[in-house]
Amino acid sequence: MEIDEALRQQLLAYQKNEITEHHIYKRLAAAVKSVENRDVLQRIAEDELRHYHDWKQYTGQDTSPDRLKAGWYYWVSRIFGITFGMKLMERGEEGARTNYGQLKESIPKAEAIARDENEHEEALLRLLDEERLQYVGSIVLGLNDALVELTGALAGLTLALQDTKLIALTGLITGIAAALSMGASEYLSTKAEETSKGPLKASIYTAATYVVTVFLLILPYLILENYYMCLAWTLIVAVLIIAVFNYYISVAKDEWFKKRFFEMAGVSLGVAVLSFGLGYVIRALLGVEV
Repeated sequence: MEIDEALRQQLLAYQKNEITEHHIYKRLAAAVKSVENRDVLQRIAEDELRHYHDWKQYTGQDTSPDRLKAGWYYWVSRIFGITFGMKLMERGEEGARTNYGQLKESIPKAEAIARDENEHEEALLRLLDEERLQYVGSIVLGLNDALVELTGALAGLTLALQDTKLIALTGLITGIAAALSMGASEYLSTKAEETSKGPLKASIYTAATYVVTVFLLILPYLILENYYMCLAWTLIVAVLIIAVFNYYISVAKDEWFKKRFFEMAGVSLGVAVLSFGLGYVIRALLGVEV
């Protein structure tokens, strides 16, 4: 079939994308331990290779994969989870997939490829069984509690104590104690529910998330001298943590980012403001001077 040069270049770009994704899925399939996940990824890799050859029938030439892109999504998937990495990649290709359907007049196979990409691969991705998504509830529990409790505590301590090292010490002790308490509560809660989740793993996810969040929130008090500046940076860090986490969840679980983000940020910052005021009132009532 004869096609003009502009269309040929467009198809070559699609062809390059297909072979790149083939290499990403194939490399991930070789790296995962789960037999079920390996089968899912291998099937997607085979589909991508088939699409590559479909486009090649029209372009008449081979294309090499984008090594930089392949490496980027491979490592994103290894670090943050296959589900997140693959859905992030699929999001980035949505525009190209839409264009596939628009080519159906000039390229007979385009509509079938578009349908395959939009339906079959999404269905396969939903089959992915990933531990970190099974325990996302435990992670949310640790993150939410740490953000709400510690931003509130640090805001109150900032005005009450007015000493960065003393605030950091008090916050660290409070945070670690709360992390252990939350981990123990999650262990007992998960054990009582009798779900497929392991109680010990659930408690570790909750406690570890709590401790990491505590450290990040207290870090400004260990670096800076001005306690008001420390509080400001702590609140900024809290908002950034909320944004990053909710973006991850919105991609991995196909949830709405804005609603979750503003809800979590509103609760955390609201508690911080109330605690800051409470710290001022208690300090004034007790007549404490530090």
